[in-house]
Amino acid sequence: MRYSRVSIVSIGYELPPNVITSAALEDRLAPVYETLRLSFGQLETMTGIRERRLWDPGFRMSDGAVAAGRKALDASGLKRDDIGLLIYGGVCRDNLEPATACPVADGLGLPGSPVTYDVSNACLGVVNGMVQIANAIELGQIAAGMVVSCESAREIIDSSIERLLARCDMETFKTTFATLTGGSGAIAVVLADAALAPDGHRLLGGAARSATEHHRLCRWGPDTGIPPSAAHVMETHAIDVLENGVKLGAQTWRDFIRELGWPDGVDKVICHQVGTTNRTAILKTLNIPLERDFSTFPYLANIGTVSLPITAAIAEQRGFLERGDKVGFLGIGSGLNCVMLGVQW
Repeated sequence: MRYSRVSIVSIGYELPPNVITSAALEDRLAPVYETLRLSFGQLETMTGIRERRLWDPGFRMSDGAVAAGRKALDASGLKRDDIGLLIYGGVCRDNLEPATACPVADGLGLPGSPVTYDVSNACLGVVNGMVQIANAIELGQIAAGMVVSCESAREIIDSSIERLLARCDMETFKTTFATLTGGSGAIAVVLADAALAPDGHRLLGGAARSATEHHRLCRWGPDTGIPPSAAHVMETHAIDVLENGVKLGAQTWRDFIRELGWPDGVDKVICHQVGTTNRTAILKTLNIPLERDFSTFPYLANIGTVSLPITAAIAEQRGFLERGDKVGFLGIGSGLNCVMLGVQW
């Protein structure tokens, strides 16, 4: 995919008020650790995640997305009438229907003309939304659009801890461990025609690949499907996800470099935030030096669809992303699916 007229204008984000350390989660799991003879502190040691943030109980995803959306709109300098497409890309949603994008559009005070809907694709929802908005801009269908998301790890972490305490076996611990790396947050990304936002960051294009034969490696949902008749369960075969995800990432990276015409690679990368092991593996495989990457997982953990764009926003705030940088957004989600986007910052 290539774009000639699309700019990323602004990124707004909202963080939850409750900071929860990895040590605090392990304290709740003390009976499991003692029974299975596990060492305390391994959650942080193995993942590099010291803490994560969680919303208050009962917090609605649309409220977080609205808060982030207001910040992004204010920073963009665009009018609400300019937004021709609003996409909600989160895994977590207020309801099965209507689309969570509907209360977000209402909360943002958008006029009745924007196309409004949800996109769901594991941790790639926001990146997929960005591609859909960029396609509409490139085709001249809209002048600007916004993709929003809000994720909450509180509920799935709580239910997973209850499940671990009830079962107290090593197999459940292995498939549940990755769930404990989840975090929460909200994001909004505004994209527009470069003629409308000449000072924006140019989205040049990207590449996408899938390896859907691995769709069973990570799942989150009611264990009997939808409509649910039982509690939500998240199970991840972390080693297999890492191995096959890195392989898919390498294939997508080759397509990405060729499509963008960047034989020398990128100046900076913003990756989906999982943890230390995943970060090291993907950067080593793609031959990208650690100093070209900016990470937020040590203090924000894995916020699903929010992770990549919120990391880009913080990287810009802290001066890591500089004007003119060739930046790679490297997104991957369970399924397995991978999308990489190139941005001239």
